[in-house]
Amino acid sequence: MSVEERVIRRRPKNRRAQIAATSAAAFGSLGYHGVSMEDIATRVGISSAALYRHYPSKYALFREELLRLGTLTADAATLPPEALELPAAQRLAQVIDRLIGETIANRSTVALARWEGRYLDATDKQGLDEQFAYAGATLRRLIGEVRPELDGHDRVVRAVTLLSVISSIGDHHAALPAKTLTALLHSACAAVIATELPPAGIDPEPARAVEIPLSFKHELLLKKAVELFHERGYPNVSVEDIAAAADLSAASAVYRYYRSKGDLLAAAFRRAADRVSGAIGPAVASSPTPAEALTKLVDLYVAGSFAERELTFVYYAEFGHVSAEERTVLRNVQRLIVAEWVRLLVAVRPELSEGEARILVQAAFGLVVDLGRVFDDSDAESPRRQICPPQRVIRLMETVLFGYPPAAAMGETGVKGA
Repeated sequence: MSVEERVIRRRPKNRRAQIAATSAAAFGSLGYHGVSMEDIATRVGISSAALYRHYPSKYALFREELLRLGTLTADAATLPPEALELPAAQRLAQVIDRLIGETIANRSTVALARWEGRYLDATDKQGLDEQFAYAGATLRRLIGEVRPELDGHDRVVRAVTLLSVISSIGDHHAALPAKTLTALLHSACAAVIATELPPAGIDPEPARAVEIPLSFKHELLLKKAVELFHERGYPNVSVEDIAAAADLSAASAVYRYYRSKGDLLAAAFRRAADRVSGAIGPAVASSPTPAEALTKLVDLYVAGSFAERELTFVYYAEFGHVSAEERTVLRNVQRLIVAEWVRLLVAVRPELSEGEARILVQAAFGLVVDLGRVFDDSDAESPRRQICPPQRVIRLMETVLFGYPPAAAMGETGVKGA
C-alpha cells in the first residue's frame, strides 16, 4: 500500500464524551446491571481494551455521568450575578428554564439518575443527592419569595413537583421541538406554582393492611417479591430471599407458582398495567364529558398508587429487567393507556397537540411516583406522609394536565404575580 493509499485512523477528540453519552443511553434503557463494558464498547464501535483506557470500570463510567448531571443541575439552579437584581418571579422563571434546558440536553442521563442512581455507593449517592437538594432548595426559596403566604410544607411539595415535571421527560421517548417542549414544561410548572392545594393532613381513608391467607401462596410471593424489589432493587434480590420473606422452606417452593424471578416481576407489571387500563372503560362509559372521565381516572390512578406504593415504584424502576417479550407486550399496553388519556386531554384542551398532551400525561404519571418517593411512609400518621396526602397529589395531577390556573391569570414570565 502506498503512502497516498494508507488510511490514517485518528481517535476522535470527543471520544470520552461519546462514550459517556452512549453509556447513559444504554444504562437508561437496560439498567445499570443490564449493561456490560463490552456492550458499551460495541455500541461506541471500539474494542473493550480501548474503552478501559478511558474508564477503569463500568462503575467509574456510571459514577462520572451521574455526578456530571448533578453538577449541571446545581449550576442551572445558580443564577449569574446580573440576574440577582431581577424580581423574584423572573428569577424563578429563569431557574425553571435553565433546569429544563439541561434536562432536555441530558435526557438519557436524567432517566439514569431517576431510576438507577440508587446503585451509587453511599458517598457518591450522598454527593448526587446534595446537588439535587440544592436545586430543590433554590426552587423552594424562590417559590416562597413569589408566594410568601405559603408555608414551608406547601413550598417543598411544589418544588418537588417542579423537579418531577421537568425530569419526567427521562421516563419516555415522546419528542417535541426543544422550544415547544420548554414552553410546555414551563407552563406546567407555572400552573403548579400558582394553584391552590388542599390542606395537608392525615389521609381521609388510610389504607388498611390486608393479611394474605397462607393458602394464597402465589399472592404472598408476589407481594413479598415486590417489596424486596422496591427495597433492594431487582438485581440484588434472589429467589431464596423471596422464599424466606414468604416463609417458604426453600427456593424450590417458589417454582411451584412462578417459573423464575423474572416471571414474578412480569406478573407484578401485568397487574399494575391491568389496574390502570381496566379503569379506562368504566370511567369513560360513566362520564358525560371527557373532563369528568379524566378526573375519575386521576382519582383512580392516585388511589391505586397509594394502595400499592411499592409496585408503582417498581413498575418505573425495574422495567429494563423484564424479558424482551414481556417488554413488548407491556409497552403496547402502556401505549394504549397513554393514548386514551391523551385523547381525553385533547378533548378537554383542544389547544394542545397530541404530542404536547402526551408529555403532560407522562408528567402527571411520573409526579405520583416522585411525590410518593419523597413523602412516602408506611405509617399513615407520619408527619412526612401528611405533607402530601392523596388529595394533594390528585390536585397536582389535575394541575399538570388541565393547566390550572388559566394562563391568562399569569404574567408574561409564566409565573403568577410576575
